[in-house]
Amino acid sequence: MDEVVFLEELISIPSPSGAEGAVAAYLLEQMTALGYQVQLDDVGNVIGTLGAADAGRTVMLLGHLDTVPGVIPVRREGDKLYGRGAVDAKGPLAAFVLAAARAAISGSDTRLMVVGAVGEEAQSQGAHHLVNTVPPPDFVLIGEPSGWQGITLGYKGSLSAEYRLLRSCAHTAGESSPVAEEAVAFWNRLTAHAAALNGGRARRFDTLDPVLHTIRTFGDGLQQGVEMSLGLRLPPGTDVAALQREMQTWCDGAQLRFPYCEPPFRAEKNTPLVRALLRAIRAAGGQPSFKLKTGTSDMNVVGPVWQCPIVAYGPGNSALDHTPQEHIEITEYRRGIEVLVRALRLLAQADRP
Repeated sequence: MDEVVFLEELISIPSPSGAEGAVAAYLLEQMTALGYQVQLDDVGNVIGTLGAADAGRTVMLLGHLDTVPGVIPVRREGDKLYGRGAVDAKGPLAAFVLAAARAAISGSDTRLMVVGAVGEEAQSQGAHHLVNTVPPPDFVLIGEPSGWQGITLGYKGSLSAEYRLLRSCAHTAGESSPVAEEAVAFWNRLTAHAAALNGGRARRFDTLDPVLHTIRTFGDGLQQGVEMSLGLRLPPGTDVAALQREMQTWCDGAQLRFPYCEPPFRAEKNTPLVRALLRAIRAAGGQPSFKLKTGTSDMNVVGPVWQCPIVAYGPGNSALDHTPQEHIEITEYRRGIEVLVRALRLLAQADRP
C-alpha cells in the first residue's frame, strides 16, 4: 500500500466529530487488506488486531478518526500534504496502521491492536467506551503529533463551564449592574484567580489557563440575560472540586454548570515503551526529546484507568492543529513510520512491565 496515497485518501474523507462513518468504513477496508482482523464496536471505533488473541502481551496504538470542522483542500505542494486531519490526527493514525502491519511478527508473543477512535475532539466518546469494554493493554501509544523525534509524556486537563444569568429588565440609570457587566466581573475574577495561582510558575504545563469561548446577551424587554461558555486548562495537582466550589462563590445569582472534565495526566518516563522509542528515534538519525502538552488527548481518558506504560507519538507539527494551514511533511510522515516499526519490534523483545 502506498503510504502517501493511503494518508491522502484518509484526509480526503471528511470526518468531523459525530460524522466518522465514511472514514471508518474506508479504514476498515484498508486494514482488512493489510491482514488485520477488524471490527467496528458499538460506538463506531475501528479496532484492528494482528497476532493471536492469547498472546502474552498487547500493544495498543490508539489514534482517532475525527477532526475539528473546517474544509482544507487536499493537495500536495512539494514535500507538504495539506488537508484537515493531516496532522491532527490522521497522519499519526495512518502511521500506526502501516507501521503495525510491517512490524507484526508471525508467532510473536505480542499482539498489536490499532484503534481509530471516534469523538476525540468532542469529549472522547470512543476512548471512554474502550476503557469500559477492552481489557487493559500492556503498552499504549496515543496517536497525536509530537514530531518524529518527539515523545509526549503528558497532557494538561480540561474543565468546561457554562455561565448563565437571567434578571428582570431595569433602567440603565438604576443601581443594578447590567447582566453583561456581571458576566465580565465573573470572568475577571476567574482570570485574577488564575494569575495569582500561576505566580512563579514558568512552564505553561504548570499553569491554570482560562479561555473564554463565547459570550452573548439576550432579552425580550422584560428580562435580560447573558450566557458564557468557558474552558480551563488544568495543570497537574489541580483540586478540581475545590476549584468548582470557588467559582460557584463568584456567581451572585448566576447559574454555573460544569458539563465536562478530564483530569491532567503525566506518564512515567522510565519504561520499556519509552526506551524502545528512544532507541528507534536514534537509530533513524534523530535526537529524541520529551514533550508535555498544554492541550488534552485520549491519554487523559485511558491513562488513569489502564495504568500501563503510555506515551503519545506521531509525525507532524502540533502547532498546525486546528489551523487553516494544517499540513504534514511527507518526509516526516515516512520517518515516523520507520521509527514506529523499529520501536514495535524492539518492544516485542522487551521484558514485560
